[in-house]
Amino acid sequence: MQSVTDIANEIVDREGGFVDDPDDPGGATNFGVTIHTMRRLGLDLDRDGDIDVQDVRQLSRRQARDIFVTHYFERPLIAQLPEVLHPSVFDMYVNAGANAIKILQRLLSDMGHACTVDGALGPQSVSAAHDAHDAAPGHLADAYGIARRNYYFRIADRRPASRKYARTRAGGKGGWIIRAEEFIAPRFHLNPEQFQQRVSPWG
Repeated sequence: MQSVTDIANEIVDREGGFVDDPDDPGGATNFGVTIHTMRRLGLDLDRDGDIDVQDVRQLSRRQARDIFVTHYFERPLIAQLPEVLHPSVFDMYVNAGANAIKILQRLLSDMGHACTVDGALGPQSVSAAHDAHDAAPGHLADAYGIARRNYYFRIADRRPASRKYARTRAGGKGGWIIRAEEFIAPRFHLNPEQFQQRVSPWG
């Protein structure tokens, strides 16, 4: 299995560099680290007394990776989950915070494992994840990836401004969907016709 550092480096690559998209509730972002995260962690990189867009621009790849490992993998206890879930849940935690855990908890509950949906990993959720993995070791990672893809679709259903992340201007799969499907076996990817059927209500 990949090390957490390897996974974090892949996340940094996937997130790309500096972005300040007005449609992104996360605000200014660099390597996937948002300005809100930097303020929460007190990262005044230019030491001018405040944490603003200039600090976000100064963030390095290594700093981003270290933030992810400490605050998005170790502290949320993702390391306690079955290893097959580490890459996707970690990546999703970077992308959507505690919603990554809620997606897993809802999935585990739907699979019949007692699990409170509260966005925090504890003994109950960790035990449920291991029980689910033991029952279907070859399917849990795909099931989580599909649930993650559905989460993105539901956001775009509700929020038209977010549809550009799920569908490109040319009508193909957007970054959100491509990202989710990186963690799903190819046989479960949506083909072009299935994707178009799913997004057709958007017009």
